[in-house]
Amino acid sequence: MATYLWIALGSALGGMARFACSNWAAAFGLRFPVGTVLINILGSFVIGLAATLTAPGSRFAVPGDARLFITVGLCGGYTTFSSFSLQTLELLREGEWLGAGMNVVLSVVLCLAAVWGGHLAATLLEP
Repeated sequence: MATYLWIALGSALGGMARFACSNWAAAFGLRFPVGTVLINILGSFVIGLAATLTAPGSRFAVPGDARLFITVGLCGGYTTFSSFSLQTLELLREGEWLGAGMNVVLSVVLCLAAVWGGHLAATLLEP
């Protein structure tokens, strides 16, 4: 039961951080969902970094609940692939094919690159 509470707490904090970042990005008044793209990139970097740094046997290994708090809770609550999917669908329904395509390509390619970057950054911190 404690594991679920740690994940719930992380999810709540991640969701609040996502909301704050989305509001910040919305202040620029852009039609393109730049906030969602940036959130997904940062969340992907953090999950790559945390998963590698805190893995069993690593220099910064943490107990399972702490690892789940970060990866499943914080990162899961922060990243917004459900929002990404809905916004892409809305762009398509409005005939914004270029914007929808850019959203898909930027989100997928840059998030994969960010996960890899987080992993590489973590491996540099290992002895």
